Amino acid sequence: QVQLVESGGGLVQPGGSLRLSCATSGIIFGIYTMEWYRQTPGKQRELVASITSGGSTNYADSVKGRFTISRDNAKNTVYLQMNSLKPEDTAVYYCKALWLGTHYWGQGTQVTVSS
Repeated sequence: QVQLVESGGGLVQPGGSLRLSCATSGIIFGIYTMEWYRQTPGKQRELVASITSGGSTNYADSVKGRFTISRDNAKNTVYLQMNSLKPEDTAVYYCKALWLGTHYWGQGTQVTVSS
């Protein structure tokens, strides 16, 4: 079956860095657009970054210049490098695999930015 498993979340001080990983199985990873979303209580899930099968990337304005999305097709894994973290980046981060009308979600990983 399809699995997307996020890891790498945790508690970090403002200005710090984290790298999230999303390991996938059960899909032909190389054809999927991969996306990172985040969600805080009471708010809608927000698209943070995306990367197409061809490697084109897109970012929310709030994270441009601080976050970098990348993928390793040999490892069926997508990453989100997060630098210069701010308290407002605190959220549960989810990865999503998207291809045509099909999509799959991971279970999420908590990121907390606090001193």
